[in-house]
Amino acid sequence: MTTFRSNGKLLITGEYVVLDGALSLAVPTKFGQSLSVEISKKKGLNWKAYSHENKCWLEVYYKTEDLVSKTNAINSAKFTSEEVYLLNILQVANSLNSEILSNGNGYNITTHLDFPRNWGLGTSSTLINNIAQWFKIDAYKLLEQTFGGSGYDIASAQHNTSITYSLSEKNRSVLKASFNPSFKDELFFVHLNRKQNSRDSIKQYRQQSSSVLNQDVAKISGLTNQFLNCETLKEFELLIEIHETIISKLIQTPKVKSELFPDFSGAIKSLGGWGGDFVLATGSETTKNYFRSKGYRTIISYNDMIL
Repeated sequence: MTTFRSNGKLLITGEYVVLDGALSLAVPTKFGQSLSVEISKKKGLNWKAYSHENKCWLEVYYKTEDLVSKTNAINSAKFTSEEVYLLNILQVANSLNSEILSNGNGYNITTHLDFPRNWGLGTSSTLINNIAQWFKIDAYKLLEQTFGGSGYDIASAQHNTSITYSLSEKNRSVLKASFNPSFKDELFFVHLNRKQNSRDSIKQYRQQSSSVLNQDVAKISGLTNQFLNCETLKEFELLIEIHETIISKLIQTPKVKSELFPDFSGAIKSLGGWGGDFVLATGSETTKNYFRSKGYRTIISYNDMIL
């Protein structure tokens, strides 16, 4: 049996504008996903996906002809939407390297998530990176032809340190970054009890003029460097406020603090798609009681979250 593993991710700076070349800061999480491959005597592929509670939430069998199909026509009556989504990834992976599925072997595949699927830490990106490792293909190409996106989540899946990430028309830059704030004991993550679908915000973001966008991309890139060089919590909170203001205006969406936590004494920053998943907050251990009093129970310290 061969096992692959990928890290989850959080985007500290550059949400949305990472799509247009902003220098962004991403961190890998201690939570991730593994994929185990076992050769089977039975042809085809038997797939079992397990949750963080070790419960099987998806079990499906694909015939070899399903996996190597070059057509996009998939029998929706035969497979659920989640099974179709997985099959599409496998078909694209096979198109990038057909050797794995053409060697006559069958396979038993088992995946295990370390985190709840609604946490937004990269259920899809960790899966895609694991499948890419198995097929020995470029994970960015697999992402581009399936789920789409900037690719920063793939970069985090592959690195055990913080990274800076940026895109250009010709290439991508992924560099290890030294992000280890001295005040990390005063940073924690709060889950907003909902999974964010950021399509509406991205649609609004895409309507911005190129001149405004270019200015804000430059501003966020500069802020990313300031986040990396920040030495005090007070400065960090100021940078959060500036970053939130820029993105709020850009996507025409209220800041999460003003919308949900207007009386909170510390700083709050959205991470990734605004309106759901985790936010980053500042404060002491007792500060967490503020969120608990409002019904937010999933609160994770920086050290417990970040790899």
